[in-house]
Amino acid sequence: MKYSKSEIMSRAYKIPDLKFEDQNLTSFAGLIIFQPLMLGLEVKNRLFHCFRHLKASRIFGHHIITMLLIVHLLLGYRRLRDLSYYQDDPMVKRLLGLNQLPDPSTVSRALSSIDGMSIERVRELCRKLVIERLKKIAIYRLTLDFDGSVLATLSRTTEGTAVGYNRKKKGARSYYPLFCTLAQTGQVFDVYHRPGNVHDSHGAREFILACIQILKQELPWLKIEVRMDSAFFSDAIVSALDGMGIEFTLSVPFERFVELKKRIQDRARWRSMDETWSFFEVAWKPKKWKKVYRFLFIRQRCPIIHKEPIQLDLFIPYEYGYEFKVIVTNKWASGKKTLMYHNGRAAQESVFGELKSQSQMDYIAVRGLLGNQLYMLAAVLSHNLNRELQMETKAPDRGTTEKRAPLWIFEELRSLRHRLIQRAGRFTNPQGNLTLTLSANESVKSGLLEYLEAFQAAA
Repeated sequence: MKYSKSEIMSRAYKIPDLKFEDQNLTSFAGLIIFQPLMLGLEVKNRLFHCFRHLKASRIFGHHIITMLLIVHLLLGYRRLRDLSYYQDDPMVKRLLGLNQLPDPSTVSRALSSIDGMSIERVRELCRKLVIERLKKIAIYRLTLDFDGSVLATLSRTTEGTAVGYNRKKKGARSYYPLFCTLAQTGQVFDVYHRPGNVHDSHGAREFILACIQILKQELPWLKIEVRMDSAFFSDAIVSALDGMGIEFTLSVPFERFVELKKRIQDRARWRSMDETWSFFEVAWKPKKWKKVYRFLFIRQRCPIIHKEPIQLDLFIPYEYGYEFKVIVTNKWASGKKTLMYHNGRAAQESVFGELKSQSQMDYIAVRGLLGNQLYMLAAVLSHNLNRELQMETKAPDRGTTEKRAPLWIFEELRSLRHRLIQRAGRFTNPQGNLTLTLSANESVKSGLLEYLEAFQAAA
């Protein structure tokens, strides 16, 4: 039978009829790579112990809800009501060990019933998982980066939020948690939750020292070093770190000190690092400090051409064509090496970027303070587990660097999600052998098998 050209085109581009059946289909077949990881780390059991003191549903305990949130964020979802999009997904059910998933209202109620002890136990679990990784790689030098990040909300009723400095959303209520991240693994070690209206350094000394103390207790051989921005510039923090033998670099808010500005303005000769950077250094201390420290004055050639009339800043020394920064440190490496090391803390901003844009940490899920803290910790765990997955299955890509770059070149969660996780599959059980069938895409096949075979080899 011959068909006309129009009939052929009609058949080729026909919109198919839709048919909905329960065939045990999953949209997230690639989640299977996280199953051996979570089983090996005993995530479910350890989360259970975090909430064992709370009364909970027999089926949907707080540990199940927290694990579901981690998976929710791994999949790239944000709002709690987005749970309904995959409520019947067999891969998600299998990963959680459930026959059915809770609805969004159940998750919301569970978050509203969280207490402070649970939050502290989940924080402790985050730290323990990171420490276990550090023990596996037998690292001898660890770089801690400390900084805060604003988590804003448009709601006026969210508990514990306050209006503070927010460059992007002025006047919005927010939280302002303080983070400790590890340069060598790109993981978040700990989070200290704060309202949005506190000063950058609020609670910083205690948080910094607590992180160091925990790491030294668990890993006594570690040589720990610390990097911070100017928000942490204080004698209390600097003297505490120096007294513990911790090497540090700290940006100096030099616009607050007339003497430092004058030293920059009066300096005639600068030591060149390269075509862009030059520096000089002095031993100095602010009036109320107890000890003299090494202050590095750094000048960077700036290619920016001002097209408008320039208004000289009363607080920042100005020299056309240059930008300035000052670093205080107890390190005695060369000026260039010290600068490279300190500039390496910019990697923490990329961690914050991943946490917010890919693990949805900047989403305020509920009205309650503790529920939002748990959601934030779930985001931290999803980020850390992605890093752990790659560190568990791959050898380090590089050694240490002056900037203390991560030892692995990590694939972002967003990329992993698009490449492997979001893949259609079907569960079947031929002759009692559970099978997950995917399309014969060679790129997906090789990616999934690479992870799964690495776990099998490790076992």
